Amino acid sequence: MTAHLALTPGRAAVITGAASGIGRAAALRFAAMGLRVCLADLPGAALDEAAAAAVAASPLGADGVLAVATDVSDLGQVQALCDAVYARFGEVGVLMNNAGTGASAGPWDGVETWRRVLDVNLWGVINGVQVFTPRMLAQNTDCAIINTGSKQGITCPPGNTAYNVSKAGVKAATEALAHGLRNAPGAKISAHLLVPGSTFTGMSAGGKKPEGAWMPAQVVDFMLERMAEGDFYIICPDDEVTREIDNKRILWAAQDITENRPPLSRWHPDYKAAFARFLEA
Repeated sequence: MTAHLALTPGRAAVITGAASGIGRAAALRFAAMGLRVCLADLPGAALDEAAAAAVAASPLGADGVLAVATDVSDLGQVQALCDAVYARFGEVGVLMNNAGTGASAGPWDGVETWRRVLDVNLWGVINGVQVFTPRMLAQNTDCAIINTGSKQGITCPPGNTAYNVSKAGVKAATEALAHGLRNAPGAKISAHLLVPGSTFTGMSAGGKKPEGAWMPAQVVDFMLERMAEGDFYIICPDDEVTREIDNKRILWAAQDITENRPPLSRWHPDYKAAFARFLEA
């Protein structure tokens, strides 16, 4: 497998939400590949430990690792992150906007939770793209921007509306980013929407790995494989849900509009049997 051209030794990678979960796994993998890595997350022991693990994984040692405490919802802090990375490494080959929170809020409750979820999950991505992309374009080098979305931002299951809306926004923003980069003269930056399946991360409830969940390192392995193939939509399976099942769930959700069904009909009792037949066909 030939890696994406941005993922070559000596290039610099910035990962937000790098203290745990998929972000931490990506930082360690990039470090082991010989990239210079900047880990960004909220300040604390988790960020310090992840940075130490990246140093241990990197053939460059401490010279190849930078940790910057960052709240991605704050534009000024993201600008400071960008300045710190360019001051240390001189360029950015990979930007992975991965920071997220899974806090829960419904359609008409938890307005403060709504604000925090959107600030981190959506505005964190927007801030990262707005700050880093112009400088990455100016480099005129092969680069990649990876934004972490969610299947919940595509099929929007009931239960956590705030999270669904934030990740649906990430999907729309990343699609527009890809289109814009594709049409920008001389641009050498690819955009990718990472859509994990069930993954056992620090956000997982209860501290016990669900039976069918992947580990974060498996998600990163799959991401690297699909980036090498040039995929924009990196929709990860897990040990229980195949890509074929995901495709049918996504198609059914889209057909709620084209078939004029009730929204979220997959979870509507009147459509339970019809969806089961559709899934089995």
